[in-house]
Amino acid sequence: MNKAELIQIIIHQLEEKLRIAHASTQRAIDAATDEETVPEHKYDTLALEASYLAHGQSMRVQESEDELRQYRSMVIRDFTDAPIGVGAYVVLVDENNIEKRFFIGPCSGGLTVAWQDQEVFVLTAKSPLGRALLGKEEGEEFEMKIGDKTTCYEVVTVF
Repeated sequence: MNKAELIQIIIHQLEEKLRIAHASTQRAIDAATDEETVPEHKYDTLALEASYLAHGQSMRVQESEDELRQYRSMVIRDFTDAPIGVGAYVVLVDENNIEKRFFIGPCSGGLTVAWQDQEVFVLTAKSPLGRALLGKEEGEEFEMKIGDKTTCYEVVTVF
């Protein structure tokens, strides 16, 4: 398995996210500066709202650029005989024998990518499952409680 390929797929999705954020920012800027949004009276806030949106979109662009920078500068490590950390690819199996695949990334938790005909979920060390995985090794079992439900997992593969 080529972890560099997985990271490239993540980078590609983040680049697409950045492209969309740039386009959204430009649309918001255009709306804020359009002659149609010039206030007609003191209660007309369309231009002000559009400028707030433009600012929010530009912050989204900055966050996307930061995420890309973190993934592009990642050092690829092998975690085969090491405790799970940021940069590890992990396969878990739950008590129902269902396998789930995760990549512990520096950011972009919640992102899902397709790699080698499998769905891989990106986790960060800040998420509950990410925190639970840190320091675990292949073969270890642990429990996660979410709400009223407790699920038992086994770490099947780490690299």
